Amino acid sequence: MESKFNTKLEELKAEGNFRILPEQPGPNLLNLCSNDYLGLGNDEHLYKEFLSGLSQKRVPFTASSSRLLSGNSKEYGQLESLISTAYGKEACLLYNSGYHANVGIISALAGKNDLIISDKLIHASLIDGIRLSKANVLRFRHLDYDHLEQILVNHRSEYDQAFILSESIFSMDGDLADLEKLVELKQKFNCFLYLDEAHAVGAVGQKGLGLAETFDLISEVDFMVGTFGKALASVGAFVCCKKLFKDYLVNHSRTLIYTTALPPINLAWSKFIFERLPDFQPLRTELQQLSCHFAQKLRQTPQSHIIPFVIGSNEATIAQSKLLQKNGFHVLPIRYPTVPKGTARLRFSLNAKMTTAQLQPIIKRLKGNE
Repeated sequence: MESKFNTKLEELKAEGNFRILPEQPGPNLLNLCSNDYLGLGNDEHLYKEFLSGLSQKRVPFTASSSRLLSGNSKEYGQLESLISTAYGKEACLLYNSGYHANVGIISALAGKNDLIISDKLIHASLIDGIRLSKANVLRFRHLDYDHLEQILVNHRSEYDQAFILSESIFSMDGDLADLEKLVELKQKFNCFLYLDEAHAVGAVGQKGLGLAETFDLISEVDFMVGTFGKALASVGAFVCCKKLFKDYLVNHSRTLIYTTALPPINLAWSKFIFERLPDFQPLRTELQQLSCHFAQKLRQTPQSHIIPFVIGSNEATIAQSKLLQKNGFHVLPIRYPTVPKGTARLRFSLNAKMTTAQLQPIIKRLKGNE
């Protein structure tokens, strides 16, 4: 009975795709795998300020129930109100993670008479949400909006509703969606625009609200998804949308309905951080400058704080990763199915509190191996 599973694992090992759970990097390694883009996760000042504000309060460490039973703590309402106001949206709904959000929202909204058109390189959580939906699915070539438009010309009239799905900053390539073009096509063909801003919230925008804020297009995004587990140094996710859709999701989104609610202590921390997002603009500036420098040194066009160094083969990427770790840098190989076959890479996630001097040895080593 077990032979099938052993065979599959041996195949992964032969392909250089076998994964193990790594140890968390110690203080002697510079962590370039973390999505803590502003460096808030280890900010002692923020941590102490938050705890001092709790000194006279009892904030539970568990919800012990789903939101639809007894787990809907007051902290939920406070945080959802704060976020919806910041984005100028009618409503906000919190989820336990970005994965919970994308799987639960898409599978609930898109029905059998609907069409989903997605960028080919969207995140696995979006793909899984699509798979669980009853919608018809078509994909357009990555960032190819002429291809997207051709799909809409050929097929939009065949369906009741259409959803265009994209990330704003793509998680593995660090490149940016053309939000103006997405909005144009959404309006032209009467579609919903679903935008995953997981890697942009906190790290991009004058107020830290993401790429849509930068282009002043927040009002044009129908489903704005963001996470707390990256630049906001917390846990959970949210979607901003119309109240109609929030009510619909509360009644149909299985990843919301059938899971224990987030602990109030985590919600309180997320609120504490989100309230301070505008104050972190100097950190966002530092992050942008550092990312631009690092990308240019690697002979890449600067786009975001996610900078891939594509090597190609799994074996060579694993070897380079091990070399970097021996020299004090924690950067793990990214392989298929996370990225397409033949594009294994080192994915550098920078944070605002790193320095150019810290990154210089990496630049020297990678350029020396070209």
